[in-house]
Amino acid sequence: MGDTPLIQLNGVSRFFVSKTAALDILHKADLSIQQGETIAIVGASGIGKSTLLNIIGTLDRPDEGSQRFGGEDILGYNDEKLAVFRNKNIGFVFQFHYLLQGFTAVENVMLPGLIGGKSKKNIEKHAVNMLERVGLGARIEYRVEDLSGGEQQRVAIARALVMAPALLLADEPTGNLDQKNSHAVHQLLKELNKEMGMTIIVVTHNSELSGLMDRKLTLKDGKIVPV
Repeated sequence: MGDTPLIQLNGVSRFFVSKTAALDILHKADLSIQQGETIAIVGASGIGKSTLLNIIGTLDRPDEGSQRFGGEDILGYNDEKLAVFRNKNIGFVFQFHYLLQGFTAVENVMLPGLIGGKSKKNIEKHAVNMLERVGLGARIEYRVEDLSGGEQQRVAIARALVMAPALLLADEPTGNLDQKNSHAVHQLLKELNKEMGMTIIVVTHNSELSGLMDRKLTLKDGKIVPV
């Protein structure tokens, strides 16, 4: 990509209209993020942090503006093409891990690859490798309900990374974890960024996690501004 930003938002607006009010979450906002950067999106609840993350992750579309990924205009994609693009290029980790109960750790991690049409043998190998990398090599065949909360979140991280995405998005990834497990996940994210050259964007209220990121951003009057 050279000097081309991984993420480029120009003049992006997102607004919500109800019967009684119109709310501008983003108003002609701009954002540029280079490959390999780590970004924390911080600030009070309700200012639009998750909305911004969803737009970056192509889960939501802006009402106005342009959006490029690696220099490629992705807003022109139809929903089917965008879903394929998202599965290949973007990994997601949420506060609630959304793992499939009754399935093993490795089966959960394999899911994005199976959805993406990878062979079962190939994606299983990658899934095992990722679980070993996040410290769960001894828990591969455990059902997820038999894992601790911290272990379940690490399964979710392994699942997000199994397709080797260029971008990892995390929305309050340690919001439900105790201090010890939160610290372990924070360190893991930074290690993965260094090892894989992966761009990481997190929405967080956790000062330890935001302090580990290269930049901190927030939203003010619909604009994306540095902290």
